[in-house]
Amino acid sequence: MNAPLDLSLEDVAAYLRTQEEKDLLRFITCGSVDDGKSTLIGRLLYDTKLILEDQMAALEKDSATQGTTGGGIDFALLVDGLAAEREQGITIDVAYRFFTTEKRKFIVSDTPGHEQYTRNMATGASTAEVAVILIDARKGVLTQTRRHSYIVSLMGIRDVVLAVNKMDLVDFSQDTFDAIVADYAAFAAQVGIERFTAIPLSAKEGDNMIAPSPRTPWYDGPALLPFLETVEPRRDIADKPFRFPVQWVNRPNQDFRGFSGTIASGILRPGDLVTAQPSGRSSRVSRIVTFDGDLDVAVAGQAVTIVLADEIDISRGDALCAADAPCGVTDQFAAHILWMNEAALMPGRHYLFRLGTGQVGGQITELKHKVNVNTLEHQAAKHLDLNEVGFCNVALDHALPFDAYADNREMGAFIIVDRLTNATVGAGMIEFGLRRATNIAWHDMEITKDAHARQKGQKPCVLWFTGLSGAGKSTVANLVEKRLHALGRHTYSLDGDNVRHGLNKDLGFTEDDRVENIRRVAEVAKLFVDAGLIVVCSFISPFRNERQMARELVEDGEFFEVFVDAPLAVCAERDPKGLYKKAQEGKIKNFTGIDSPYEAPENPELVLNTAEDTAEALADRVIALLRENGHI
Repeated sequence: MNAPLDLSLEDVAAYLRTQEEKDLLRFITCGSVDDGKSTLIGRLLYDTKLILEDQMAALEKDSATQGTTGGGIDFALLVDGLAAEREQGITIDVAYRFFTTEKRKFIVSDTPGHEQYTRNMATGASTAEVAVILIDARKGVLTQTRRHSYIVSLMGIRDVVLAVNKMDLVDFSQDTFDAIVADYAAFAAQVGIERFTAIPLSAKEGDNMIAPSPRTPWYDGPALLPFLETVEPRRDIADKPFRFPVQWVNRPNQDFRGFSGTIASGILRPGDLVTAQPSGRSSRVSRIVTFDGDLDVAVAGQAVTIVLADEIDISRGDALCAADAPCGVTDQFAAHILWMNEAALMPGRHYLFRLGTGQVGGQITELKHKVNVNTLEHQAAKHLDLNEVGFCNVALDHALPFDAYADNREMGAFIIVDRLTNATVGAGMIEFGLRRATNIAWHDMEITKDAHARQKGQKPCVLWFTGLSGAGKSTVANLVEKRLHALGRHTYSLDGDNVRHGLNKDLGFTEDDRVENIRRVAEVAKLFVDAGLIVVCSFISPFRNERQMARELVEDGEFFEVFVDAPLAVCAERDPKGLYKKAQEGKIKNFTGIDSPYEAPENPELVLNTAEDTAEALADRVIALLRENGHI
């Protein structure tokens, strides 16, 4: 039994003060599969005496049953806690561990090495200041080593440790170590990693982990832990211009109105002149409020509430900036994007973009190139697949405040969210704003949509007929337009085949082109609605995302999704153009219902089954829908 500790309150208080005064370093371990990332972290915890007795007992027991070290202690099990990780001997999700030494506190992110989990690695890198990139000394620099190094560079991490691990398996050969370092140095220079520290290691046996190893007499550099305790990453955010993304408008009563959030960079004092973006209006800071009282000065990383001397219209997503060095404002920018979803990135498809505390809709308007992580070659591409990196132009629905990622990580990073599933599908780093974004503005028209509609005696809307080829969309849509015309209503019909003779004749039938096809049609339909027309659209439009985008372009109550439903067998039997037969014979590629998917509507305004009723009766139901909603 351990002897009881005789600690006074003063001793405890003094200890807590020393812990508070220690600085904190965040670092990641990354690299290819089986390079020893989890083992390295477990060994650090073990050698720094941070494993409790019960944890050590559990580790020894688990190593005997689930370990991969042949009966010895498997330090990776300290970090790999998921059942699937232990079963496969790999890391799947990011694992965060806190530990402390006499000199510094640490938060380490153990990131997976498999290519399919690259998105998890990027998540860990997003908050790191130092990257420890492991390499198996037997294998050298691998594809995943290059991929992770490239992402480290994109994420703005400039302090890198090249941990050449498993040196015990190559007899601590200096020639092997030097060859790996030279190979990596050539690649690091290409991706912009200006400096790295190479350390020969055996994480399993502890060589060069805490102290220099006698088995590498030829190495005179630091061991890993001393390096991490002394490295001074570039922490210049306090020296950068003041940036404060507004997270919440704090209005507890009529006598107080403040703006809450976390300072992204710079220093703030009462009396400082700040500018709100995107409005561009300025005011002075009257108070800096916290739970513990007002501050005379606030610095980057602090969560505060800022009270201004003047009433300015500011909301979540806006940013307060130094008046003499405000951030930019744009609705279009160029960015590096890491795609993190199994469904490919589609230029033209609408996504949600979360930049700072703001969220707006938008789309990738141009995929300029994707990057081959082995050669860094820029390759032409129409979409990005899972874990690919591309350089893209992005257009947002309205402008947001921003800085280039290289200047401010908080103000230049964004994530991309799928609008239907709310899943995070991509992460991006802004390179620069596109100047043309600020050179255009809406021109107010004196003849409005309401004026057009009153003249025509109707409420404009979009009738969007969707369904498989051969379902009967065009047949029913044509009957509906004929009846509206007979009633004296003003209409225009947009048909899938017709627009491909002109507006969309440059598009094929790949998934990318289908997305762009519907985007263009939806924009045209919106213009016709502004002209006061009832727009009849007849398109397969196979993807829910694009149909939702078309709906959101017009006002509530102006979009009616009409699902023209018919079984695939019925559509194929009708086969008015002989397309199904050709698709089944392989003569037509990307044919909806055969080798390209159709996503049926989940909540359409109307479902028409053409296998059970006549086209005339179904057209009557559409006319009835318009009457019920006051459009005719």
